[in-house]
Amino acid sequence: MFGGVFGGSQKPAGQAAPGGMGGGMGQAQMDPNAQLAAAEQEMEMVTDMFARLGDLCYKKCLIQRYSDEELTKAESVCTDRCVAKYFQVNRDVSEKLAKLSQANQ
Repeated sequence: MFGGVFGGSQKPAGQAAPGGMGGGMGQAQMDPNAQLAAAEQEMEMVTDMFARLGDLCYKKCLIQRYSDEELTKAESVCTDRCVAKYFQVNRDVSEKLAKLSQANQ
């Protein structure tokens, strides 16, 4: 659903399958310390991605003066579209990088 972030099948060029979050068959052969390091790196990447996503969509979609405790319909629709576009672009870029990586091997 979230492209290369959670799927594990799509990974940036030059990176091994992440340990613990949907990695491949080679995971059983990885050193436990390497698995932990890969899982920590993936967690940092996911955390960073969500922080950037939240900041981007907040600035783009939410009215800065809070007149109501609930999101307006326009804010809600904008946020939904912003998140969907962000994940679509993330997936497209991951797929393109994977194809380029395979072509260079």
